Amino acid sequence: MGVQHHHAHVASCLADNGEAGPVIGVAFDGLGYGTDGTLWGGEFMVADLAGFERAGHLATIPMPGGAGAIREPWRMAAVYLAEAFGAAPPALDVARRHGAEWTRVLALAGVRAHAPLTSSAGRLFDAVAALLGVRDRISYEGQAAIELEQLVDLAELGAYGAALVDGEAVFEIRGADLVRAAAEDLAAGVPRETIAARFHNGVAEAIQRGCEVVRARSGLDTVALSGGVFAARINVITASR
Repeated sequence: MGVQHHHAHVASCLADNGEAGPVIGVAFDGLGYGTDGTLWGGEFMVADLAGFERAGHLATIPMPGGAGAIREPWRMAAVYLAEAFGAAPPALDVARRHGAEWTRVLALAGVRAHAPLTSSAGRLFDAVAALLGVRDRISYEGQAAIELEQLVDLAELGAYGAALVDGEAVFEIRGADLVRAAAEDLAAGVPRETIAARFHNGVAEAIQRGCEVVRARSGLDTVALSGGVFAARINVITASR
């Protein structure tokens, strides 16, 4: 029996905890097929063991080259910086490292057949990892995010903000706002460890705000967190503050 990838994440969390739901489900991971033809991975839902309704998600972004963007996180940095700054991003090492390839990847991002849309939290983490020079290419899934987590200054409590764009039924959180703030800090000489911490804290705050919106609409006050992003220790700590 087919089960949507992110509903399965939330349902497994319910099963692990002996709950039937409904709950506010948050499933942040690499990616999985969504019901709308895009690749999901930064999802808010109202869910129980039997079904779900999508309530919100990270704003979609092209994934240039499809699986190639997973293997090469710098591609996600390119599209997120383009989304955040348009045609005039700050001069950053990540762009200089890839020269003409950078321009070709941005062109590829405009061809939907070769750049599927994704709301993946994992790809957002990849973008920031490449931006900070942590990892441009990976040899296993999640490597860039894992190494970005290891860079975090745990004493830093600042957080980047991400706009929540409310729709009638489904809201979006602008991950590009987090990338913009990280890029501006990097260009200003802020330490990478501080930027990594502010990014993680910003993700946690965005998750909290998203849950508050779902609570206001649904009346639910129990949250189930699932997906690979929540396997990272720093994400669990910041989301629990």
